[in-house]
Amino acid sequence: MSQRIVITGGASGIGLTLARRFAARGDRVALCDSDAAAVAAAQKAMPDAIAETADVTDPAAMDAFLGRVEAAWGGADVVCANAGTGGPAGRIEDLDHDAWRACLDVNLTGAFLTCRWAARVMRRQGAGLILVTSSTSGLHGVPHRTPYVAAKWGLVGLTKTLAMELGPAGVRVNALAPGAVEGDRMDRVVAMEAAASGRTEAEVRAQYVEGASLRSWVTADDVADTALFLASPAGHRISGQVMAVDGHTERMV
Repeated sequence: MSQRIVITGGASGIGLTLARRFAARGDRVALCDSDAAAVAAAQKAMPDAIAETADVTDPAAMDAFLGRVEAAWGGADVVCANAGTGGPAGRIEDLDHDAWRACLDVNLTGAFLTCRWAARVMRRQGAGLILVTSSTSGLHGVPHRTPYVAAKWGLVGLTKTLAMELGPAGVRVNALAPGAVEGDRMDRVVAMEAAASGRTEAEVRAQYVEGASLRSWVTADDVADTALFLASPAGHRISGQVMAVDGHTERMV
């Protein structure tokens, strides 16, 4: 049966892969992203999707996007609070306050605004799944990445609490915790971490691989596989969980 899927940060990286994979199985997809060019490209690739440029930290912009979705569909079956940013890298005493706030706003406040709407429509429906994109950084400390790690740990707390709040209404809430995901975003993260720690980018990449039991990075499709499982009938009793898709992280960089 076709489902109604809403994805924030849905025009690139994991979000775009989620959108493509859900659309490929016949689901209706609505996505937003702050990158207008990426949204246009996603709309071209998925002409039947609802695709809008929206800043997840802006309540008015999110109300407009989610209001359009609700007007078109009446609700949603799966909401992926996926939008995120890597934030700054550096020792905490050197971090800029505005950069700290910007990182938490996108990763944590953006998820709050998305989940607040999802909770309202799904409680009314008596069913639904919220997927929050955290990170293995939400399970481990990572030197020089304080804002990002704090936000991703916060998302785990959000997930656990919403699972308790919404479970009696038939709504499930889980977090996805990707490890190092191949792609442009991790390329930028590696460069930042190398600069902050004084290591080479090759050394940082090697440590990511060596820190996982499977000795490999993961792909956006690996993460999407888990999301589609959770959205399937086979996942109907899974809630309040943090699903690590990381090859088993033994130690962080």
